[in-house]
Amino acid sequence: MNKQILMLLFFCCPFFLSAQNNAPRPTKAQQAWHDMEFYFFIHFGPNTFTGLEWGHGNEKEEIFDPKELDCEQWCRIAKASGAKGIIITAKHHDGFCLWPSKYSSHTVRESKWKNGKGDVLKDLSAACKKYGLKFGVYISPWDRNHPDYGTEKYNDVFVNMMKELFTNYGPIWELWWDGANGEGPNGKQQVYDWHRFEKTVRKLSPNTIIFSDIGPDARWCGNEKGIAGQTNWNTLDTAGFTRGNGAPSVDTLNIGNIDGKNWIPAECDVSIRPGWFWHENENSKVKNPQELFNLYVKSVGRGANLLLNVPPNDKGLITPFDSAALVGFKKLKDASFKDNIAKKGKGFFMPHKRKRQSVVINDGNKNSFVTIQLPGISSAGIEFKQIQTINCIVLKEDLTKGQNCKNFKLYLVNDNQNTIKEIFGTTIGNKRIISFPKTNVSKIVLTVTGQKAATSISEIEAYLINESLIEN
Repeated sequence: MNKQILMLLFFCCPFFLSAQNNAPRPTKAQQAWHDMEFYFFIHFGPNTFTGLEWGHGNEKEEIFDPKELDCEQWCRIAKASGAKGIIITAKHHDGFCLWPSKYSSHTVRESKWKNGKGDVLKDLSAACKKYGLKFGVYISPWDRNHPDYGTEKYNDVFVNMMKELFTNYGPIWELWWDGANGEGPNGKQQVYDWHRFEKTVRKLSPNTIIFSDIGPDARWCGNEKGIAGQTNWNTLDTAGFTRGNGAPSVDTLNIGNIDGKNWIPAECDVSIRPGWFWHENENSKVKNPQELFNLYVKSVGRGANLLLNVPPNDKGLITPFDSAALVGFKKLKDASFKDNIAKKGKGFFMPHKRKRQSVVINDGNKNSFVTIQLPGISSAGIEFKQIQTINCIVLKEDLTKGQNCKNFKLYLVNDNQNTIKEIFGTTIGNKRIISFPKTNVSKIVLTVTGQKAATSISEIEAYLINESLIEN
């Protein structure tokens, strides 16, 4: 091999490696899911009337009677809070179906509500369409009521129930599988046919996002506090694990696997109240707007999605306590991220110390990006003609190229071109929100210090948010 060929390989090596990057990437449905960021969970059913969190399955159907049920009210509040969808507990562990399923005798059909003529899923699906919200369904495989639970027949029942959901109430944007697996009314545990369940959903609705502790499309974040790992990979290894009883450790679910073989991003579920179902004695314990904002920063701001549970009361309405907190949260979020100070500056890209202007780094377009290659010194940033005061920076990675940033460093530079603050971080992902005390800057510089492959940065944003929202 002559010297010219060796030199060509040397200089082209980073680009060749980038082209050979076969790391997992999101499907179009998963990319759209990332863009949702924040949506509602609705826990609703017999537990709303009994005060329980996990019903026993022997509750009388007549207890379910939400006389003022208004799914449009739920949707109006969701829109007012900035949520983009609603996932409802169509069937919780107690086995009660919020639709008149042909495959159960423990449903709204047997209740007093609307003389057995009601259908919560029908009402909510229609309301979501009216208000431009995505519609999702939680369905627990565990059933503490159904007589076939614990036998092979129950897998048929569960498949047929899912067929009802997709046939009668679609499109269903996300299907949420709870991994709980306890005893049924006959004292037996069920062996779930997960492969058949997934195959059924893929055939009925290929673009539906399927959630469980290990996906296949979105994973549990490992806690019910609504908090993603400070390092949060969208990739996960699932080989050798099973849903529910054999998932990776909660620590692994929280941060993912750096070299995971599957794109299974984290969804952070948390309730606005201490419990998942409505309890009157918790009306004074609703999370306040600032607490909700902090949850947003620790979930969406770490590249995950936020699934916030907002349970209706026994009348079938979201209470004023919850709605006031949600509207307050929306005001805080809007005020915080209204003025992107980065747009006042000029973007630049500096591959290997050769600085050039780059409008794409602060153009507000997630589909435009600069690519940072290693080895070598390569950075991107924003510079201002006049000093700007900021205390929050938002970074975004173009996930269509995969998630590649392992470590990054932010330099805040003053008007004398001196670095006055260095901020270290790990993963970026869909969105990374970094806050710090107020700082006067003339330049923001982002350097990727470690990466799996070439890192594509689609946006650098800067804000001055209320100091009280910054946690130490």
